[in-house]
Amino acid sequence: MDEKTGLLAGPDGIARCFWHGNLPDYLHYHDHEWGRPVTDDRRLFEKICLEGFQSGLSWLTILRKRDNFREAFAGFDIDKIAAFTDEDVERLLGNAGIVRHRGKIVSTINNAKRARELADEAGSLAAWFWKFEPGPDERPEIVDLAHLRANPTT
Repeated sequence: MDEKTGLLAGPDGIARCFWHGNLPDYLHYHDHEWGRPVTDDRRLFEKICLEGFQSGLSWLTILRKRDNFREAFAGFDIDKIAAFTDEDVERLLGNAGIVRHRGKIVSTINNAKRARELADEAGSLAAWFWKFEPGPDERPEIVDLAHLRANPTT
């Protein structure tokens, strides 16, 4: 890894962010999803839910279970999840293909209800999220590893 930029050459010779560690799942995620803007409500909701399930676990674990999550949570259809019942919670707790944590499952259902409210307020979930996007004058000109690290002098 280049200590200044934080880049690491993949097996194909292409320099990427260091965190992929040359693992195929991470390489694909890095190249096709990571850092790319998402404006589709269902995809945004999926990202939020998967981030919640990732808490305390590795992102690689979640990526490898993502198809199971999509199946278990109705393709992350906000309205369908908002209508999940206690029986759905029990069904999900029995699904070995996902992270079976009652709090995270219940939170996902609650988040669907809140996401519906935000979408109704702003026109879409994406519109609500993207209103917080920083303007061009608020973004750094160069983002490298040194820029991202905490500065011990501040």
